[in-house]
Amino acid sequence: MTADMEGHVPAVHLTDPTVLVTLTGADQSGVSTRLFESLAAFDLEVIDVEQLVVRGRLMLSALVTAPEDVAALERTAREVGEQFDLDVEIEQGTGDNRPRRIGRGQVTILGHPLRPAAMAAITERIKEAGGNIDRILRLARYPVTALRLEVSGADPDVLQADLAAAAFEHGVDIAVEERGILRHAQRLVVMDVDSTLIQGEVIEMLAEHAGFGSEVAAITESAMRGELDFEESLRARVALLKGVPASALDEVAASLEYTPGARTMVRTLKRLGYRFALVSGGFTAIIDRIADELGIDYVAANDLEVAEGRLTGQVLGQVVDRAGKAEALRRFAAEARIPVKNTVAIGDGANDLDMLAAAGLGIAFNAKPLVRDQARTSVNVPYLDSIVYLLGITREEVEAADAAD
Repeated sequence: MTADMEGHVPAVHLTDPTVLVTLTGADQSGVSTRLFESLAAFDLEVIDVEQLVVRGRLMLSALVTAPEDVAALERTAREVGEQFDLDVEIEQGTGDNRPRRIGRGQVTILGHPLRPAAMAAITERIKEAGGNIDRILRLARYPVTALRLEVSGADPDVLQADLAAAAFEHGVDIAVEERGILRHAQRLVVMDVDSTLIQGEVIEMLAEHAGFGSEVAAITESAMRGELDFEESLRARVALLKGVPASALDEVAASLEYTPGARTMVRTLKRLGYRFALVSGGFTAIIDRIADELGIDYVAANDLEVAEGRLTGQVLGQVVDRAGKAEALRRFAAEARIPVKNTVAIGDGANDLDMLAAAGLGIAFNAKPLVRDQARTSVNVPYLDSIVYLLGITREEVEAADAAD
């Protein structure tokens, strides 16, 4: 047998005889215990076990080395099946499971709803890309259906491009990530604020106090579509705020509404040691309060000038624009000592594009078409906690952690 670099020798060679025992039927307590108790009577090794329960239906498979008397093992396994009224299949072969092909990826599908046609199209694209689906796991049933497909044999970058068209055609969201040890590491999550973490745009709320709400909203919309230079548009909008009482900042802060699932996402990921940053073209007078409330680690935003209790219509210092957001992501990652490859960026506007491109996982959240088309991953359901499914966390894990607190 061939040893690995540490000198370990695999217990089962590819030519060694093996037996696969599979039990299927109604799920019942004690099936796996009884099966392995019966197998303990034989001189064999357990190589692999997989168990799945879907709506009360059990599939339990055990791959073991072949004993001297395979026929006796088969009789014993069938007795277990009869005891629990389960169907039993016995398959003889050689060696371990078929080695998974190189090119390991994780495909996460979010559907609201998820239709069979979407699954058919996605699985067909995976096959056409040379991939094989090794395992499928449900991450969530509500408020969206989320599935994780573990795929081998296809380049994740190629797979992302191939699946994008199918996802758009069938109205689902797709994220593809390379499967490797880094996916278990601590991450930094960098978020836009307006229309991402919170509902609405702060600058438009402030503009209502000056009577220029519709004018500022039109400029904001154009800037988020990428039709205007962000810094130029920001200074033009802030100029319209001249004379607004500084107390309006308190009123707007008190009226803010978080995007559904925002608190859940932050709470869940902070339990796992994730760091968070808010990188916004908005204003520190508002963003700092949000950061304090949610326990955010880093903040980059713009400073509004205030004189004699009123806004002057000026921005102090350098504007956090499209390039500034990407630079802030890199800076905060360095401060947190987290590789940029292990950062997650979430945003919705054209000024988020550089940040989304710089991150290891850039997510366009309910974004403008220009942003959605250019981002590697998009989420178009209105629940920010759907992001945790892209990171491999299940709904049941989230609810269990909340219940434990």
